[in-house]
Amino acid sequence: MLMPQSYLSNSTPSPCCFTHIFQKPCLHGTSYYPSFQVGSRPWFQNKRSVRRARNGYNNSSNKIKAVAVSEQAEKKTVKVKATITVHLTVGGFFSDLSLERGADDITDLVGKSLLLELVSTTLNPKTKTEKDTIKGFAHRTFQLVDNVKYEAEFEVPHSFGEIGAIYVENEHHKEMFINDVLFEGFPTGPFHISCNSWVHSKNDNPAKRVFFSNKSYLPSETPEGLKRIRGEKLVELRGNGEGERKPFERIYDYDVYNDIGDPDTNVELKRPVLGGKQNPYPRRCRTGRPRSKTDPLSEKRSDSVYVPRDECFSEVKQLTFSTKAVYSVLHGLVPSLQTAIIDKDLGFPLFSSIDDLFNEGVNLPILKGKGLIRNIIPRLVKVIQDTENEILRFETPATMDRDRFFWFRDEEFARQTLAGLNPCSIQLVTEWPLKSKLDPDVYGPAESAITTEIIEEEIRGFMTVEEAIKQKKLFILDYHDLLLPVVEKVRELEGRTLYGSRTLFFLNKDNTLRPLAIELTRPPINGNPQWKEVFKPAWHSTSVWLWRLAKAHVLAHDSGYHQLVSHWLRTHCATEPYIIATNRQLSAMHPIYRLLHPHFRYTMEINALAREALINANGIIESSFSPGKYSLLLSSIAYDKEWQFDLQALPADLINRGLAVEDPNAPHGLKLTIEDYPYANDGLVLWDTIKGWVTDYVNHYYSEPGQVESDNELQAWWEEIRTVGHGDKKDEPWWPVLKTKEDLVGIVTTIVWITSGHHAAVNFGQYHYAGYFPNRPTITRCNMPTEDPSDPEWELFLKKPEVALLSTFPSQIQATTVMTVLDILSTHSPDEEYLGETLEPAWGEDPIVNSAFEKFKGKLMELEGIIDERNADRTRKNRNGAGIVPYELLKPNSEPGVTGKGVPYSISI
Repeated sequence: MLMPQSYLSNSTPSPCCFTHIFQKPCLHGTSYYPSFQVGSRPWFQNKRSVRRARNGYNNSSNKIKAVAVSEQAEKKTVKVKATITVHLTVGGFFSDLSLERGADDITDLVGKSLLLELVSTTLNPKTKTEKDTIKGFAHRTFQLVDNVKYEAEFEVPHSFGEIGAIYVENEHHKEMFINDVLFEGFPTGPFHISCNSWVHSKNDNPAKRVFFSNKSYLPSETPEGLKRIRGEKLVELRGNGEGERKPFERIYDYDVYNDIGDPDTNVELKRPVLGGKQNPYPRRCRTGRPRSKTDPLSEKRSDSVYVPRDECFSEVKQLTFSTKAVYSVLHGLVPSLQTAIIDKDLGFPLFSSIDDLFNEGVNLPILKGKGLIRNIIPRLVKVIQDTENEILRFETPATMDRDRFFWFRDEEFARQTLAGLNPCSIQLVTEWPLKSKLDPDVYGPAESAITTEIIEEEIRGFMTVEEAIKQKKLFILDYHDLLLPVVEKVRELEGRTLYGSRTLFFLNKDNTLRPLAIELTRPPINGNPQWKEVFKPAWHSTSVWLWRLAKAHVLAHDSGYHQLVSHWLRTHCATEPYIIATNRQLSAMHPIYRLLHPHFRYTMEINALAREALINANGIIESSFSPGKYSLLLSSIAYDKEWQFDLQALPADLINRGLAVEDPNAPHGLKLTIEDYPYANDGLVLWDTIKGWVTDYVNHYYSEPGQVESDNELQAWWEEIRTVGHGDKKDEPWWPVLKTKEDLVGIVTTIVWITSGHHAAVNFGQYHYAGYFPNRPTITRCNMPTEDPSDPEWELFLKKPEVALLSTFPSQIQATTVMTVLDILSTHSPDEEYLGETLEPAWGEDPIVNSAFEKFKGKLMELEGIIDERNADRTRKNRNGAGIVPYELLKPNSEPGVTGKGVPYSISI
């Protein structure tokens, strides 16, 4: 009930209650008037008051009199005003003067703009059915700089009970972006519903939007008045799997990756379907576009890719979203760059020509949408004031700024396997001799050309190979078996080559790594037998230059693996099924939904943009990375052979790669094989911090044994992730079970780590480490000079080895395109939400959860100091030294821009 009967007479709002929209309500979370929340970006935070209304009943009073008082009280009402804040948008409501706009103006004038309905948590005590909603039309009152205010009035009976949700119906012809709804007039003070959501026009879809209160409920604890709505809204979000999705819809469904190719434009742009027995892959969001005319297995491409409406907020005026910047680069700047550099095969004639990219830049033709591009990426596009021309001048990456020749040094090559852009691939050598697992009848002899004699020649005076393996001193970057099956196909493509590769390192006493050998392998091709050769650091000019060329090939392999597997597959691609399943199976009022929701912000939108222009046929990845048209196929092979959900957890990943062993007496319960391993050192602190927050949260909502196993929504969620979202691996034995709180903590912590810490570690250092592309070339265009060399080729190498290296590097258009994209992908937008920064309204509603969040936030602040202290420690040579960029990729906070630090909640770019 709204108020006990004997407390209602002459009740008025307390003068101490706040009434301004940015102020906090006097009371939240009582059984009277809860606050409301939908979305992840509150304008202000709520704190729960401990003040409660007195009961006021007299147990000794006459029962008949009490009944009479109750009946009289039921007729009493409270007049409540609701103020709705609608944000001005680009392309949304208020954006034009069309006929529809005029009709909407008339709707505003007659006061029927938005229909609001209040929903009670309780049933009618007599009929045991849902109580009638209380309806009220809102009318437009006034307009501010960036929003419009609407108001509605309600007469709320005292017997209505606690408000658990509201329906919103948009009477206009266009969608509206609603920020929040503020209610004033209740005796307990004002409260608000934080929406931050698009509400479609009823002319597009007659179904009403529902926004639930901040209070989270497990399915078994759902108030009777909300049970039907909870179930129906989940059904609505799932759709029926039919038809093409419309932009205003909020339907979450699955599909395979059959929209990467574009065979209707050119049959050469046909690509295999990813997802299924032949090419296992995670699922993406279904768009329902018609099939290609040329290839019935492919989906027809279009100018825009559907994502559920609430996953895309990029049209809100006041916010500078990352996706807008990415879109401008891919559709405006990159085409202009390709026009400026006419010869797509032209390489860099001198290393000084590479330096000119940072000093003089590239002259650009007239830019399409240049105003937007200038505003969004001013650090790249410079304006020549006297001629009004534009040039693309790159900022000097932090690594090059500290040490111009950093990329040339072997010790830096080794250091970056632990503290660079891809610290997720290095493994401990546990078996000797090295041997391929591929079919020797197809790919040639399995035995590695890296022999015991070769390695012991490099570590002579230290130990034998046997001793080195026993003492955990040998490490490897192994791209041999992953790449070898696609080498022949890639070599058929113009202007690129590929090898299978192995690179061995030795662990020095000071925890630094020393490169020992690189093996490059070509399988049997065109009747020629397998070719393999080992290259080592050397002291003779010919061998030195061959070593440098071999390093360029390995770095291109590592760059491709980083972008296609460590980055795209493990974060963006693998996460999309989690988002779809969360929206299909967990109600918006489910506590786990509210815990995960901020970690999914904008991911589906950025993934759709990637399918549109990054990973698509002839897109940035295919054009500029070694695997070319087989890039996504390679990530499918990696998914099939390597991806396991349980190994996405950082501790399990480190153990699996031999970089750690369990040790209850060691920090984080792990003893690292390489003590100075910056990614692992900082990552484990962040992992434990996330796990502590998730544990506190889960323990609060699942306080009784058996609640996890009996939570039907949660079990359906995990079942769908395993059997549908990652359905090609549904029968794998390594999937965690979900029966206990500990199981849930492990699963959720893994998802949160991947979307925050892991993604930050492999994304926001991209320009720092790859902005000067010789440090991480994305493609190699020439074979090694020792592989079937002709006399003229060999003579050219001997006379001009620098030319051979420059010819192996990416072309000018490939290099500058990748540099441009990496700059924008490494950029934090001004509206970035960093881990622990924003208190979700639902979290702030509960004092226990609020307290756990404050502890989480404090631990993240401690991590900032820990990282600063470690970077200042001279004994940590993998993160401190002359010309070395400090390792800050897992430092939680950052300012906007390319900073090489900052851990956002989600994969938002």
